Amino acid sequence: MDKERESFAGRFSVIMAFAGSAIGLGNIWRFPYMVGQYGGAAFVLIYIIASLFLSLPIFLSESVIGRSARSNAFGAMSVLAPKSRVWKSFGYLFILTPMIVVSYYSVIGGWSLDYLCKACTLGFVRTDAANINEIFGNFISTPWKPLLFHVLFLSISILIVFLGVKTGIEKFSKISIPLLFAMIVVITVYSLSLPGAREGVEYLVKPDFSKVTPATFSYALGQSFYSLSLGMGIIITYSSYVSKKENILVTGFGTAVSDLLFAILASFAIMPAVFSVGIEPNAGPGLIFRTLPFIFSKMGESLPYISSLVAVIFFLTVLVAALTSSISLLEVGVAYLIEEKHLSRKTACLVVYLSTGVLGMLSSLSFGPLSGVRILGKPVFDFLDAFSSNILMTAGALAAVIFVGWKMNKKVVRDELTNGGSLKMNSGLFGVVYFLIKYAAPLAVIAILISDFIG
Repeated sequence: MDKERESFAGRFSVIMAFAGSAIGLGNIWRFPYMVGQYGGAAFVLIYIIASLFLSLPIFLSESVIGRSARSNAFGAMSVLAPKSRVWKSFGYLFILTPMIVVSYYSVIGGWSLDYLCKACTLGFVRTDAANINEIFGNFISTPWKPLLFHVLFLSISILIVFLGVKTGIEKFSKISIPLLFAMIVVITVYSLSLPGAREGVEYLVKPDFSKVTPATFSYALGQSFYSLSLGMGIIITYSSYVSKKENILVTGFGTAVSDLLFAILASFAIMPAVFSVGIEPNAGPGLIFRTLPFIFSKMGESLPYISSLVAVIFFLTVLVAALTSSISLLEVGVAYLIEEKHLSRKTACLVVYLSTGVLGMLSSLSFGPLSGVRILGKPVFDFLDAFSSNILMTAGALAAVIFVGWKMNKKVVRDELTNGGSLKMNSGLFGVVYFLIKYAAPLAVIAILISDFIG
């Protein structure tokens, strides 16, 4: 199987691919909002600790599964636990989850594509807040335009996946991730130069321990958990393309640091601008499509063309971030169909494209013609988001750490994390890492599950 399977070329390619799966829309709107809402610098510190000591061990667990099995997310469980129906069922979970997630994720990706087009045509110049809210509301509630952009975004994503691991995913990641960092730095420099930006900086760096509650730890852990694409079969699938010579401990650490760095840069790109025009920084998901276009409009009153250029760069950043995540989600299903159902990559891409596209259409229409349709009291979009995030992803991550910590042979785990004992530093750290995988990480995932149900 190894001879037939594609693989990433080297460490830089591996880290860029993994970073691409991690860096997404949540880094741009959710992390900046949560930093200010839950204690500023205190939240960042908790987030760093949660990422490195709890989420990273889960990432490494999935990496061990993928690289040791050298198979897709479903096949990996069949290879490593061939006689267990229970673990095989979790293999199905690893395929189902990303297909659900990408179906509604591509809807938001379509919104970002539409807003990039608006920015390119100076659509936010001298437009007031009420009008911008009306633009967004009218856009998502009308049936055909959001569907068109959903299909277009998904088409771009599946085309990259169709080109293969090396020619598609690897090349796109090696170009897009450095581009993402370059663009977010440009926006950050511009944002920090605005009048009143200092208040936004203080909002991000000044610790407010009065806001630190048990919920803060839960939110920080949850953000790091979801941001690293855990519990969705992505890490298992991508790790199966990683060479046995590669240091997966370094890969995991590099991915976590890249994801954290981008999230912090995004915070400094957005919040100083938010405070500069006197807007409350609690817009949540509407930050991208309601608040920020108004900010660009306010900036455009004095410098319309510079403001429009910044708007173009920003929504291009949003679009690329969405694409890097969507291709990793799609590859999970495509790899499964290629290896388990023996389809060609072309046919596998078509099947995944059609199935996720149709499900995504239902999500898109839930803001308009299907707004009255409810599943357990929620619109289709909200139900799929909550079901995948609160149940499927956490169950998948819990299964991964329990499988590696309690089911797999400890020697096999050690060999994967130390490359057969050849990596001396990894060998020295193995006891700590294995303890985190076996005990700390499962408890952390269970805490997320309890928090989701209580919340």
